[in-house]
Amino acid sequence: MIRCCIFRCSARCHGFGRGVEAAGRAAVFDGGVTARPFASLARPHRDDVCIAVGGLLGGLLLWGLDLHSSPPLLDVPSWLGLVPLAVLSGTELLRRSAPRTALGLATVALVADVCCGGLLVTIVMFTDIVYAAVLYGPPGTARRVPVISVLLTVVATIVPVAVLRDPQALLLGLGVGLITISPAWTGVIIREHRNAARAARLEAEQTALLAEMDRTQAVIAERARMARELHDMVANHLSAIAIHATAAQSIDDPGASREALGVIRENSVQGLAEMRRLIGLLRDAKDPGGTAEAQATPTLDGLDALLAQARANGASSGLTFTLEDTRAGSGGARLPAPVELAAYRIVQESLTNALKHAAPGDVVVRITHTPGGPLTVRVTSPFGDRPGPRAPGSGAGLVGMRERIELLGGRFEAGPEGGGHRDGKEWRVRAELPVREEEEER
Repeated sequence: MIRCCIFRCSARCHGFGRGVEAAGRAAVFDGGVTARPFASLARPHRDDVCIAVGGLLGGLLLWGLDLHSSPPLLDVPSWLGLVPLAVLSGTELLRRSAPRTALGLATVALVADVCCGGLLVTIVMFTDIVYAAVLYGPPGTARRVPVISVLLTVVATIVPVAVLRDPQALLLGLGVGLITISPAWTGVIIREHRNAARAARLEAEQTALLAEMDRTQAVIAERARMARELHDMVANHLSAIAIHATAAQSIDDPGASREALGVIRENSVQGLAEMRRLIGLLRDAKDPGGTAEAQATPTLDGLDALLAQARANGASSGLTFTLEDTRAGSGGARLPAPVELAAYRIVQESLTNALKHAAPGDVVVRITHTPGGPLTVRVTSPFGDRPGPRAPGSGAGLVGMRERIELLGGRFEAGPEGGGHRDGKEWRVRAELPVREEEEER
């Protein structure tokens, strides 16, 4: 069922439509040529026409030379032997379009030919009709014809021996087997090979479709990851620049303006450095030693420097920043790199949001982790309006943090709650990052 769905999707993607879907279903389930429109009966395949004409001419030549494969069983005029020859030649035109009808007519014509004096050409054409019925016929015909051929051979072997009591009667069974079993099972073998080739071709198309879908998903995921990294690496610097630029414009104090310009310059330099590092990663994707990636991946050891930068940027906004790292055995084994990177980015984005939106007060960052448990990151900041310049926000930071946590299978909460501030509310960001024991031991 999945294979058919994927085939239909690939057919629609290539613009084939319902006709191709029907052809695909026939290719998968039928394994052969089923009934065709009556219009196709008037246009037989050119190879079938050549076979029919060749068989008819060959039969006429043998009849003209009086070369019969067996004496006639009935005392009939010799020219009546041309009727089975003509019928068998006509069935060759139906061997692809109507194989069951051709097999029925060919069987009757073969019996009549034996009664009138058999021609070798009629026997050869009959074997071809049996072969075509198995190869091009519907699945039911392809299953029944080989079984019937075996039964006919067994009957043609046992009955003559039992009636005539002559071992030479076994030759009759041998002849029946040659003209029925051999072509029937040859058709079975070729049909199976064609079905296998058709299935392999369909599987290759499905594999190509799935590969294209995987490539598209990988491109989308990579674009989302780059967007998160770019936002987390540059947003805090740009926010600090926007806040201090607004402060420098609104405050008529040369000392404060110089201080704000100093902060702007520092954040501009750091933002450019982060951008250059990210661009270097994108250009140096084939770095064999992975040194560029190692230098660009921050860890929880850099939280002190991150909070120091936040204190410098938020001094004019009345914000203070505190780090409480209560990880058990923090000097021991390092956490997995994806977990540390996600935790660092969450703290970084939370501090950026505090610089843009928080009221004056204390911003507290808490990091907790016990062996066997998740790494918990909690950032609280005053919630409410504050005087002074503020930087606009679009909410992309919360979206990026939630995506990071979901990729690692953790939990994320962000929003206002009561307590901890003179107005009775604070903004809380809480994230739980699962840590596997085997990864922690590394």
